[in-house]
Amino acid sequence: MKKQFLEIGKIVATQGIRGEFRVQYYCDSAEVLCDFDTLYLDKGKTEVTVERAYPHKNIVVMKLEGIDKIEQVQPLIGKILYLNRDDAELEEGLYFIQDIIGLTVKDADTGEVYGKITDVYQNGASDVYSIRKDNGRELLFPCIDEVVLSTDIDAGEMIIRPLPGLFDED
Repeated sequence: MKKQFLEIGKIVATQGIRGEFRVQYYCDSAEVLCDFDTLYLDKGKTEVTVERAYPHKNIVVMKLEGIDKIEQVQPLIGKILYLNRDDAELEEGLYFIQDIIGLTVKDADTGEVYGKITDVYQNGASDVYSIRKDNGRELLFPCIDEVVLSTDIDAGEMIIRPLPGLFDED
């Protein structure tokens, strides 16, 4: 089942004394996080309005409405920021990483179940998905059209056709 509220970043430190704080973002870029006017705390239970947000080095500096002093920020350090799935628009064929993790991966030709996706590595040209088999072995495969034939988030599965030698033991 898809989560309505998705983790988008973590509040990691204060920034100055006027209610700003630093956010380690979990999305593709700092700019993506800066696009949202409304975010959530407490796994989606508490709505907060973003007064301003801007990229700074490898983080986002953010200020929320009603948070005007460093003392108000300090209790927020370590909290996760969430976005409402309905507020985000994805292009066709793109998915939230949080929806990909946990998908059952099956072979298109044999029906063999390889396992569930446990991690997604973003390495530039294409993402690489990790599967942990029952025996503890990790399998890696690229998210490219030649390998990933279909993804059905609602059904909880991904159909792949591994390239020759991709999952060989040696």
